[in-house]
Amino acid sequence: MSSHALSSAAPPGRRTARRKKLWRNIGVFALLAGPNLALLLIFTYRPMFLSFYYSMLNWNIGSDFAQFIGFGNYVEWFNDPESARIVATTLLYTVATVAGGMAIGLALALALNRKLFGRGIVRTVTFAPYVLSGIAVGFLWMYIFNPNIGLLRTVLGWLGLSSPPWFTQQPWPLIMIIIVTLWKHIGYVALIYLAGLQAVPQDLRDAAALDGAGTWRVFRAIVLPLLGPITFFLLITLTLSALQSFDLIRSMTNGGPLGSTKTLMYQVYVEGFQIGRGGYGSAVATILFVILLVVTAIQMKFVERRVHYQ
Repeated sequence: MSSHALSSAAPPGRRTARRKKLWRNIGVFALLAGPNLALLLIFTYRPMFLSFYYSMLNWNIGSDFAQFIGFGNYVEWFNDPESARIVATTLLYTVATVAGGMAIGLALALALNRKLFGRGIVRTVTFAPYVLSGIAVGFLWMYIFNPNIGLLRTVLGWLGLSSPPWFTQQPWPLIMIIIVTLWKHIGYVALIYLAGLQAVPQDLRDAAALDGAGTWRVFRAIVLPLLGPITFFLLITLTLSALQSFDLIRSMTNGGPLGSTKTLMYQVYVEGFQIGRGGYGSAVATILFVILLVVTAIQMKFVERRVHYQ
């Protein structure tokens, strides 16, 4: 006898009980997940769709007049000679901060994983910059990089070197932003990697050592593959964070000099809130969103294949 026949042959009381249980489960789900879904729709998806709608308008913030121009803002952005330089700056900043942050963070995690005196204090101090406000960090490092009275100028003077023109001559402003970004984020990367290193089974290392594998061989053949999921996680989160970076650029260079540190995220701010072109700024924000989506999809498709999950 088929399952459909058995179901139809069930007593009416049992079918009623099942229906009540189903609606009770739906009610519990709606009660628990409903508020979160509502907040997600109101504060995430609604602004996203509104931003795309505004990008199709010739509209200035604060103006009551808005003209529908279709993809005119997008055409203007792609025809703007400055757009290619902004994308190149964004790409260079992202690659430098992500690759550098992961390399330095892993090296720092390996050092902190050893039995050192005061290791707990060092870990706390290393992670502390990550929780600081980006604006505050930017103002702090502005004084450090100051070519006239900065601490870095004094240190370089002890070595017989002069301070580079950090704020006025390319490519030093972008290098300065990259250095501060690395300083702020390597503690976070090191902490995540440190958790992964402590989860690597010691018996695998001991077995490899008995087989004659050296320290580098153990790290390359055992430790590094087991850190694959963590590396993949950091690659995605750091890339998304770098593409959306704003606070350090705003507080240290304002996108200058001559737009040399202007990224896509900062262009959204300039066009939308400084110039007031709400429609054009929304178009740049939508382009940035598409880039974030494409980068994440590429990482999920190609990078995850090389990740070894335990």
